[in-house]
Parts: sequence; C-alpha cells; structure tokens
Amino acid sequence: MKFGDKLKDLRKEKGLTQTELGKEIGVSLRTIISYETGRSYPKKREIYSKLANFFNIDINFFLTEDEIFITEAKEKYGSRGATQAAELVAEIGGLFAGGELSEPDKDAIMRSLQQAYWDAKENNKKYTPNKYK
Repeated sequence: MKFGDKLKDLRKEKGLTQTELGKEIGVSLRTIISYETGRSYPKKREIYSKLANFFNIDINFFLTEDEIFITEAKEKYGSRGATQAAELVAEIGGLFAGGELSEPDKDAIMRSLQQAYWDAKENNKKYTPNKYK
C-alpha cells in the first residue's frame, strides 16, 4: 500500500476531514489532497514524524524503501531530484515484472541502483558550474 492510501485510511479511521488533518500537522488542505492522491510526498521527514506522532504509529509504517529514496532525493536535490528518483524507481520496477528474482534479491538490486544514483549525483556536483549550485 502506498503512502497516500495509508494516510487516507488512517485519517478516515479517526473520522477526520482532510482540512482537520492538515491543521493538526501544519499543512494545507491542498497538500493533504496531493498526498492522498499520490501526486506528492512530504518534502521533509519532519512531516512523516508529525503524522506518526499524531496517529501514534511507527514512522516506518508510512515509508517504503522507494518512498524513503524519493524523499531523500527531494531533500538533497529538490523537485527535479525527486522526479528523477521516482522515474528511476518506476524503471527499476519494470525490470522485476517477470517475477524471476526472489524478494531479497530484488531488494539488493534496488539498493545497489539507488546507491549508484547517489554516487552519480555527488560526482556530477564536481562538474557543475558554480552558477548552478
């Protein structure tokens, strides 16, 4: 289950409107709608933490490994980095469509590719002109 679906289910279990939840964690109605529809994820881990505290659950409930990767990319590199990370996750997912690998093997490959992404981003910083930093 994706982050947005989990959030929506928890909100409904508590009998809250999207507006009420937004006020509780300090974000707008529009932001809650974007989260629940899967159009965006929290930009900072602080929001995940506020949600976990509010719903009295472990923060890891909200985050899949892919979502952690996308959130970290957004924190480090902004919207463009998050978009690139999401595209990478989607493309990698296509590699596993045949179902030939075990889950631990899929996880190991995903972690390796994510690490390669971070390494490439760091390496590219060396060659980026100062005016773009």
